[in-house]
Amino acid sequence: MSRADVRGRRYPVASSREYPEPRNPEHLEASSPENPDARSREYPVRVVYLGGLGRSGSTLLERLLGELPGVCASGEIVHLWQRGVAENERCGCGLEFRACDFWGRVGKEAFGGWDKIDTDRIGHLKDAVDRTRLIPRLSQRTLARRLRADLDAYSGYYLRLYRAIASVSGCDTIVDSSKHASLAFCLSRCQEIDLRVIHMVRDSRAVAYSWTTKVARPEAGTAGPASYMTTYPPVRAAGHWNAQNGALQLLARRGTPLLLVRYEDLIQEPEQTVRRAATFAGVPAGHLSLPFLHTEGGASYAELTEAHTASGNPMRFATGRVPIKGDDRWRGAMPGRQRRTVTALTLPLLSRYGYLRRAA
Repeated sequence: MSRADVRGRRYPVASSREYPEPRNPEHLEASSPENPDARSREYPVRVVYLGGLGRSGSTLLERLLGELPGVCASGEIVHLWQRGVAENERCGCGLEFRACDFWGRVGKEAFGGWDKIDTDRIGHLKDAVDRTRLIPRLSQRTLARRLRADLDAYSGYYLRLYRAIASVSGCDTIVDSSKHASLAFCLSRCQEIDLRVIHMVRDSRAVAYSWTTKVARPEAGTAGPASYMTTYPPVRAAGHWNAQNGALQLLARRGTPLLLVRYEDLIQEPEQTVRRAATFAGVPAGHLSLPFLHTEGGASYAELTEAHTASGNPMRFATGRVPIKGDDRWRGAMPGRQRRTVTALTLPLLSRYGYLRRAA
């Protein structure tokens, strides 16, 4: 069934010839996500992981890739366990997580239902392995026995979830825009995941300014209208920018396939950038038509359809005609002292990514 055939549906129907039947819930204990032997002979799942620091354009790229046939944009999966399963925040389709039929089917296929998993347990495992400060240990060839066990258990939850998303969506490629470098390191050690990382980077000064702005979180219905995305002062944002981007470079040196994509290039050349990213992801996009991308009067825009994204930037709710344009407010609104400070703190990577060749 082609993507065009399912435009009117919430999700395409998976073919039984392409994906295994969902496991019987009575057999969940034997095939527990914390029992790697139970899943070692199953098919690998292709995951395109969007890494980098938030406010770098990952949601836009995810939504554009999600319009390609065979690609499912799933949002920031790292937050699904708490914001979706535990707190019942809204899916990108607009429905609360537990009311969304897509995620209901995913949960049933992956775990026999969302009530069958312990989100506190996943949170404890995250604290044990998925932290930026643990990246030096995660990058070592040999891991301590306890760390290895916790890592296998933690990545096992993601593996089963990715496979269920692939089965329910009927897509061969899953896009996870979690961004955290530490999670990418965790996933890279799971042999059953065909991991391909797209490293999204944006000018550090633009990112630092964006982290100071107040952005509402419309999906947090239970938290009330006063819920906003996290903010950081410029110096702290600069530190996070260095840490995340530097860690992803280390991941590439460890052999994980990685493609660098700059936010500014995505804005200026959306079609070329999407094709390059899709080709890297294993989607044959060289001569593929991209009917969702348009240019009118020199301005680019995309026609976006509904996506079942678990968490992420509020842009994940956008459908229909969505402008593709840069946000350069920082150039006029960011105080000069803050701008100079962020430039100094991030200078080596700014130069590496080519930003110093542009007018500052």
